[in-house]
Amino acid sequence: MLSHDESIRVLSGTLPPLPTLPALPDNKPVILIVDDTPDNLALLSDTLQAAGYAVLVALDGVSALERLNLITPDAVLLDAMMPGMDGFATCRLIKAEPRNRHLPVIFMTALTDSEHVVQGFRVGGVDYVTKPVRPNEVVARIAAHVQRSQAQRQADLVLEMGMKAALIARSNGEISWQSELARQRLVSMWNALPATSPSPSSLPSSLPLAASSFSPASSPAVAAVLPPLLRDWFARWIEDGANPQLSFDAVQDGVRRVARVLGRATRGDWVILLEEFDDATQTIDLASRFGLTAREAEVLLWLSRGKTNRDIGEIIGMAPRTVNKHLEHIFAKLNVETRAAAAAIAVHASSR
Repeated sequence: MLSHDESIRVLSGTLPPLPTLPALPDNKPVILIVDDTPDNLALLSDTLQAAGYAVLVALDGVSALERLNLITPDAVLLDAMMPGMDGFATCRLIKAEPRNRHLPVIFMTALTDSEHVVQGFRVGGVDYVTKPVRPNEVVARIAAHVQRSQAQRQADLVLEMGMKAALIARSNGEISWQSELARQRLVSMWNALPATSPSPSSLPSSLPLAASSFSPASSPAVAAVLPPLLRDWFARWIEDGANPQLSFDAVQDGVRRVARVLGRATRGDWVILLEEFDDATQTIDLASRFGLTAREAEVLLWLSRGKTNRDIGEIIGMAPRTVNKHLEHIFAKLNVETRAAAAAIAVHASSR
C-alpha cells in the first residue's frame, strides 16, 4: 500500500505507474479516492488509513478508470466537480462495467442543490457528502456502504452457485460457505483421496464450523477446512497461480474428481468448483453409440478433452503409436478425417 506522499508522486509521474504497485492487503477493504485537490487527498487518505482501510488515489477521472481496470475496490469516494471529466461522467463510465454494479460510489460535492444531488444518484452514486468534508462522517458512510456491498456480492454468489458444487475458501483453506452439492462432493472427494494423504486429525480443530457443515464421523475436520491434499494444492495455486486444477485419478468407483479455482469471491476469499466425471459410464456410452471397442472409446473420450497422443498413452497405459492406430479405427467408424471433428462428435454426444 502506498503512503499519501508516494501516491501523489505516482500521479505526478515521479514514481512508476500503477501496474507496479505492490499487492494490496487481503484483510483490509480498499477505497479509491478521486479528487483533483492534493490537500483533500491527503486528509482523506490519512483518515481512512487510520480507520483500517487500504487507500488508492487518483487526481482525475481518467486516472480513476485506469486504476479500476487493475483492481475493483470496495468503494469509491468521488469528487463531483473536477476539470476535464467531472465526477458524474466518471461515475457513468464506472457503472457501465457490469463488474462494478455493486461498487458503492459516494460523491463529494459543495453543490447541495437538489439538481446536483439527483444527478449523482441518476448516474449510479449511492450517497454523497458535502465539502468541506467531515472525516468522521466520511468514515461512517463508507463503512455502511462497504458492508452492504459485500453482503450483496456474497448473496449474488450464493444464488448463482447454489445449484453447483461450489464453495468459498479463505487462503488458509478455511471454508466460509459451501453449497449442499459441494458438501456432498467434499465427502466423496475425501473418501477417494490417496491413502498417503495426511490424516484429517492433523488439521487445526479451533476453526469454526462453516454454516453448512458436515456430519460424517469419518471426516469431522473437513467441515471447517479443505481436506489436506486440496488445501496444499490451493496454497500452491495462491502462491504462484499455477496448477489451475487439481485432478484425482479414478479410484475404485471410476469417478474422476476435479477441483478448479474460478476466481475471487471477495478480497481474501476464492470460489472453488468441485466437479465429478464418471469416465467409466461415458466410455461405455461412446462405445455403444458409435460401435467402438472399449479401448477406442477411452481414446476418444480423452481426445475430446484435448489430450495429445502422448498424453492419452500415459493416461490409459499404451504407446503413442498404439493410440494413433486406435484413432485410425475411430475416424473410420465416425466417418471423419480429423481429430477436431472426432472430438466435436464426442463432446456433442456427452452433452446430450
